[in-house]
Amino acid sequence: MDTAMQFDLEVNQNKYLPVGGREMHAVLSVAGQEAAAGDDAPARTDPSRLVEVLVIDCSGSMADPPTKMAAAQQAAAAAVDVLPDGVRFAVIQGTHEATVVYPVTGTLATASPATRKEAGVAVARLGASGGTAMGSWLAAALDLLPSSASTINHVLLLTDGINEHETEEELTRVLRGCAGRFVCDPRGIGEGWHPADLLRIAAALHGTAEAVRRPGDLAASFRESVLAALTKLLPDVRIRLRTMPYAELVFFKQSSPTIQDLTGYADRVDERTWEFATGSWGAEHRDFHLCLRLEAPDDIREQDRLAARVDLVVDGDLRAAAATVLVNWTVDMAKSARIDLSVSQLTGQEDVRQAINAGCDAYDRGDRVEAHAQWAQAVALASKARDEAALEQLRHLVDIEPGGLVRLKEDLSQTDIKVSIVGSVRNPTHPPAPRGPAVAEKICGACLERSPAGSETCENCGTPFTDNPLAEVPA
Repeated sequence: MDTAMQFDLEVNQNKYLPVGGREMHAVLSVAGQEAAAGDDAPARTDPSRLVEVLVIDCSGSMADPPTKMAAAQQAAAAAVDVLPDGVRFAVIQGTHEATVVYPVTGTLATASPATRKEAGVAVARLGASGGTAMGSWLAAALDLLPSSASTINHVLLLTDGINEHETEEELTRVLRGCAGRFVCDPRGIGEGWHPADLLRIAAALHGTAEAVRRPGDLAASFRESVLAALTKLLPDVRIRLRTMPYAELVFFKQSSPTIQDLTGYADRVDERTWEFATGSWGAEHRDFHLCLRLEAPDDIREQDRLAARVDLVVDGDLRAAAATVLVNWTVDMAKSARIDLSVSQLTGQEDVRQAINAGCDAYDRGDRVEAHAQWAQAVALASKARDEAALEQLRHLVDIEPGGLVRLKEDLSQTDIKVSIVGSVRNPTHPPAPRGPAVAEKICGACLERSPAGSETCENCGTPFTDNPLAEVPA
């Protein structure tokens, strides 16, 4: 199969800043598609290009209750069963050290009816004992991977506990060594794991962190993760950012489909150029949030200035046309007060996520009043933004009555709280906001907030637009 891909880049921002303004936000939308796409079925990579490593936590806590270990065995077997012939794979048993339990040679096996059956037998023999050292598990997975840059390497890691048998510095060192070599999807089960561990691994290794509320859900999660890996066509795509001398990088985050802060994992090319690895890609769309701190180099106003240039780098080559982030210092407050629709959506989702997590933290420390206040605020924000994914997540924590009244659920468990923290980093992917007069919006002259085209009053403060000189503004 020809796995060539085409990419489109688009930057959404309000380029205008008030005179003296220093902070610029922009959303970079990246869309990839197979160059020779045919039917609607998702493209799949050549199985011989995929390497799949399953890392199963077998620490002593996996035996309490025994359903966790049984669920892990069933999930690992389910993942192996969906591997097409030709995929190279291995299974690692994780305790305070890492052991390759299949194949017995300690290398990689090639998927076939025979090897899938043998791996199933090996998984059924897994037992729980020892401690937890996730860095050593990831290092063992790295040691198994081929050196070829064309392979698509995927690691699926399951844990139920705290990374207590190695230091934070050891895990950080391993994550930096693994970054760019494989994508890792960490999964949590039970009540003893730390959401921060899963989110940290997922951010560093460009995967998706998830957790299951019930052990019986784990097999489906494993299957979905492996099937998603089969749709990847490129092992790594990098985003190159070059800033002007008067622009400084504040942060660069993936904002959808999951939130991942990539700032600390950037490779510095030179004084003004960074490259951010984003992991393997298939036919998909992702959004990234860029924040720059700017210092006007002179007194020139009302002119577009280049703040940063964005390129995609695949196998060392530039792909797609470069995208630009602009800045224009203006005295026109009607221009600088506008908030780009994509940026607005993104910051709204971030506000919901922060409220959900603040409620989880409050509930953890026993402050039910604060937890209720934060989750009620999250419900209000998600309802205003029509964020159905966030509302569905919140329904696991609170009861939302038809009139909008929010009540805490009475039977919340630690699993509910931790699953919600991990789930809060998932944002629905939305297409880039269309530009131009076709999507004109209205800005309130009283509070400068935006409302949809056709609104008779401001959604924020209620001021009628009939008395508003700033009413019609193109997006």
